Amino acid sequence: MGRMADIEAEGEATAGEVPDLGQLAGLVGYALRRAQLAVFADFHRSFAPLELRPAQFSVLLMLRQTPGLRQSQVADALAIKRTNFVSLFDGLVARGLARRVPVDTDRRAVSLHLTPEGEDFAARMIAISAEHEGHLTARLGADGRAQLLALLQKLLVL
Repeated sequence: MGRMADIEAEGEATAGEVPDLGQLAGLVGYALRRAQLAVFADFHRSFAPLELRPAQFSVLLMLRQTPGLRQSQVADALAIKRTNFVSLFDGLVARGLARRVPVDTDRRAVSLHLTPEGEDFAARMIAISAEHEGHLTARLGADGRAQLLALLQKLLVL
């Protein structure tokens, strides 16, 4: 074999070998994305019995905290495109968890609320959320969790 074949063979990975991430391992964006995937995998396992996605969880939790918000307020606060928010909320309405209530002062405006079933569902989801957060805290430690949240807050202002 020639020198070029030897060089190419040196760079080839064998089956089952974990490749070196090289520069990727030191990139904040890459590490955040991998961490997000790990957190979402645990979220999906934890919330599978409720058939709940992260965005739905966020909307329900926000409406439980502050009933009567408008669609644009919720969508903006959660960084959900308004067109995507409509179908997301329609799904919650179809499940009987949320409803739109016309605003008396503006015929075009509606406020968003949980239904009684949605309130019960939110209580169950909060209990599951505590378990999910417990999994993360177990990995990070309480101090590490607080530190991570503080660091992530700094990135939100970019």
